Amino acid sequence: MWLLSTKKLRLAYFSSPEDVQGGYAILSHVWRPQEQSFQTINAFVAEGIKLGDRRVCSKIRRCCILARADGYNWVWVDTCCIDKTSSAELSEAINSMYRWYALAGVCYVYLHDVSSTCQLDTPRSQFRKSVWFTRGWTLQELIAPRFILFLSQDWQPLGTKAALSDLIQEITDVDIDVLTSLLDVESVSIARRMSWASRRQTSRVEDQAYCLMGIFGVNMPTLYGEGVGAFRRLQEEVMKHSADQSLFAWGDILPDSIPKSQLVPDAQEPANFLFAPSPAAFANSGHISCISLGKAVQEASSCFNATLTGNDSPVRLILALRAQFGN
Repeated sequence: MWLLSTKKLRLAYFSSPEDVQGGYAILSHVWRPQEQSFQTINAFVAEGIKLGDRRVCSKIRRCCILARADGYNWVWVDTCCIDKTSSAELSEAINSMYRWYALAGVCYVYLHDVSSTCQLDTPRSQFRKSVWFTRGWTLQELIAPRFILFLSQDWQPLGTKAALSDLIQEITDVDIDVLTSLLDVESVSIARRMSWASRRQTSRVEDQAYCLMGIFGVNMPTLYGEGVGAFRRLQEEVMKHSADQSLFAWGDILPDSIPKSQLVPDAQEPANFLFAPSPAAFANSGHISCISLGKAVQEASSCFNATLTGNDSPVRLILALRAQFGN
């Protein structure tokens, strides 16, 4: 990973986050038109431009000042710490990003659309309406770091993730125990994790999948240009690594009053495919949780009037289902 020095304008490469003596700070933000790239920073270095020079964008300068004041010699900023001209380096960064955020000493969340005088918890506050809470990539940047400091548009502290966890849960629906690191995100059902991303947007359709890899603990090559196929690949990878079948609990919730005779699959309807077309399909799946096989068997037994136990074979469970619904 490339890191930016907080003392002078230079980029340095580290083979892993653990190799950074004293740790590093990391920035989360929404990209704006004036962002400066890896190539731009290296060009400035070649010209001998100093970190405090006003030609260096204010976001980088202010982030370095804050990180240095907090005792960090290095900071990671996605706009300038990834060489996006290299597809291999971009893919490595995207696959590693969740881990990089998780191992950072502090994550600064810069909210360009929130003033320092904002009343955070009012119903229509700038904080609640910040675009940062609507972006796909910022979901993992909210969950992965243990310590987050939210900053206003003029870089004044608004509060920490822990202190604002109740409010953030209201805004994002992410479990408060996940926000406060009391519950590992992998303990949350796949359907619920997907629902957190269901109303978020990304600039490129492929990023709907790539921004969720860390949240589901999977890795896969990034292939910009594949379109919606990226989200299908994500679900295939998740299925390989997890037995949680809530992966398939997506789409509209049908009322119980619909007769079973009308529930005939239509092969032309995407809603009847195995995998969801996008995270948006999980918008109504946030209430779904994982249950053990033993509990599932017990519930099946009570629903189907079958005598089953947690030790029964799946075959007996299938036979009970067939007896209830027919072949």
